[in-house]
Amino acid sequence: MSINADTDSAIDTDDLRYVVDRARIRDCVVRLARGEDRRDADLISSAYWPEATDDHGVFVGALNEYLDWVVPGAEAISVTLHTLGQSLIDIQGAQASVETHVTAYHRIDLGEQEHDIVIGGRYLDRFSRRGREWRIEHRTMLYDWLRDFGESVDWSQGVLGMPFLGNHYVGRSTGDHSGTFFAG
Repeated sequence: MSINADTDSAIDTDDLRYVVDRARIRDCVVRLARGEDRRDADLISSAYWPEATDDHGVFVGALNEYLDWVVPGAEAISVTLHTLGQSLIDIQGAQASVETHVTAYHRIDLGEQEHDIVIGGRYLDRFSRRGREWRIEHRTMLYDWLRDFGESVDWSQGVLGMPFLGNHYVGRSTGDHSGTFFAG
């Protein structure tokens, strides 16, 4: 079935399915990154099928075990931010192999001082579609590089010598303004 009668620019249902599937897969990857940054079990769970597994190298296990590990997070990591790059999405019917570049920032309390750590890597995700929904069956994290920027700068009162004009500008893994932003 064509949407446009001009055969040179016709879009068929297979083309639409391809675009919609890619958008749903990418939305899932983004939702998972936000869930991990905010330590939100519901968002994380919505990106994985219930029987899914995860392999982060420093953690390997089932989804429920992953939630037990990632949702409380380490108390020593007060801020985390996963910035996603391009995704290579190879769809084969109701299965997809997806590689997504990620740069992950973590503020880590090392006892006497906090450090800003940035990790570069790639997520290798096996997706499956059930009905109209795509979710991850298995994720593997590949680590390409790590940089310790040393002692963190205290920017909680402002940036570049300018004070913040309110108390809602500083991000944290939990309890920051983004929670209320999406709630109402």
